Amino acid sequence: MTSTTTPDVWLPIPADEIEGLPEGLNYRLWNGAQDFPADPADCAFYVVPYMKGPEIAVRPLAEMGSVRVVQTLSAGIDHVQPALGLLPAGVRLCNAKGVHEASTAELALALVLASLRGLPGFVHGQDKEEWRAGFYPALADKSVLIVGYGSIGAAIEDRLAPFECARVARVARSARTTTRGPVHTLDDLPALLREADIVILSTPLNPSTQGLVSADFLASMPDGALLVNVARGGVVDTKALLSELESGRLRAALDVTDPEPLPAGHPLWHAPNVLITPHVGGSTSAFLPRARRLLAGQLTRFAAGEPVHNVVLTTD
Repeated sequence: MTSTTTPDVWLPIPADEIEGLPEGLNYRLWNGAQDFPADPADCAFYVVPYMKGPEIAVRPLAEMGSVRVVQTLSAGIDHVQPALGLLPAGVRLCNAKGVHEASTAELALALVLASLRGLPGFVHGQDKEEWRAGFYPALADKSVLIVGYGSIGAAIEDRLAPFECARVARVARSARTTTRGPVHTLDDLPALLREADIVILSTPLNPSTQGLVSADFLASMPDGALLVNVARGGVVDTKALLSELESGRLRAALDVTDPEPLPAGHPLWHAPNVLITPHVGGSTSAFLPRARRLLAGQLTRFAAGEPVHNVVLTTD
């Protein structure tokens, strides 16, 4: 990178807490406070505050006329993508591939096991001092379908491997072959859904996946099947899902919802056969070490004039 001035880098994590940051950059701390740490026009590398919401994420973008890289700390980019038209051409938008795979895959597996083995009911039973013995489904011998087979989907399959599933099928935007087997396209979903005891959503939210889990999608799932969403709430038609839950035909475990946060009084809170966690797939002790390593690597490449990694699009 060649410049006559020292570029500003906006970080949501204090620079002195990130080992390996290159010298020669002005590090400014901004994690969504009302006041900006410096003139946004001087920012060359903007790291979006994590889990602060889309309004905060995009607030400085209109003034960032010199920015060259926008780096999210989330796997998804849907919270910043609508505002990219405010930026000059050639800005690279990078996601946080490598940061959330372990945590999100852990939660996906936890939601599957908790739902199958009836853990929410046991918690309620403990509160009431009730011994709720019974016979519950196992993950062993189940057929699992992963919809969204990127790095997080692959990490989920890694964690399913020891559980003796009968089958794991994979769906992504493009067909390909992996060491574990074929990856199908969305066109193959109807047939794959009919054979899936468990459907795990780990796809990004974009125009092709908005409302993907429609009434028809859900109707294709077998009676008693479990839907697990660790993707984005907008991937699922909430009204259609509520209908299936209230009929008792399907079960669900949701880390994300639409709307989100789920407001008090929303019928999804008290629908039968649903387990809800408050979008905590990536919010674990694994986040900061991986986020720091990502930022150190990206900024080292940026300072050296080398291509940054995880580029998902470049502005026109």
